[in-house]
Amino acid sequence: MLVASRGGAPHTRRPTASPASLPKTQEKSLSFPLEPLAALAVFALVACGSWVQSSLGFGLGLIAAPLLLLIDARLVPGPLMAAGVLMTLLVAYRERAEIDFVGLRFALGGRIAGSLLAALIWTAISPRIFNLIFGGLVLFAVAISLTSLRISPGPRSAAAAGALSGFMATLSSIGGPPMALLYQRASPARLRGTLAGYYVIGALISLTALAFVGRYGSEELVLTLYLVPAILLGYWASRWLRDYVDVAGARPFVLGLSCLTALAVLYRALV
Repeated sequence: MLVASRGGAPHTRRPTASPASLPKTQEKSLSFPLEPLAALAVFALVACGSWVQSSLGFGLGLIAAPLLLLIDARLVPGPLMAAGVLMTLLVAYRERAEIDFVGLRFALGGRIAGSLLAALIWTAISPRIFNLIFGGLVLFAVAISLTSLRISPGPRSAAAAGALSGFMATLSSIGGPPMALLYQRASPARLRGTLAGYYVIGALISLTALAFVGRYGSEELVLTLYLVPAILLGYWASRWLRDYVDVAGARPFVLGLSCLTALAVLYRALV
């Protein structure tokens, strides 16, 4: 069955944590954590998201995260974020000459603060509240992506974007839009490289915060390992297709799909 139980019903495999703070689906075998049809859908979604992000610099979380939440709530934020580290590491190496290392320093400082705040929230929310926050964050990410604001990268703007990105990513695995807004006027290679470099270290910060509050452990690690081949497939495809991707044409599709799936998550949480 593809759809997780309503509200992402939790299981309580960690007795030290409050059941209300763990929006999980029913526990499944760690040897094969997803049913075959769900596994196929997840693989396709993550491969598509990896291809888009490897080509545009953002998009993995916006495309994959809301749909993964509807399929199996255990897949976000930790497993998707952790699997994405490998892809962004490869992109960062490929575009290493274009990375804005000065801006990254301030953005990562902000990322720590935002991630810690999100980790504290994780300890206090119920599955239903998580879905509401998740859906709201996706819509907020879409709104950021649509804004016409022009923000120049600098110490303060980078730190603020990093803090907002860390907060959003640690709760939803979608942390790219604030940083993409900051570098929207940069060249495609600089956008891809800087965002990838930021994501590699930023994701490790968020995953550490999630592990500290019991939201990234052995079960999430198994799910991460399942997602890695899809991530690699998407990255491999981007090597051949990134120069042919119409960024202006792809952007409305990515944002429209994200908006629709976010509304589906909110609907499931409210009914």
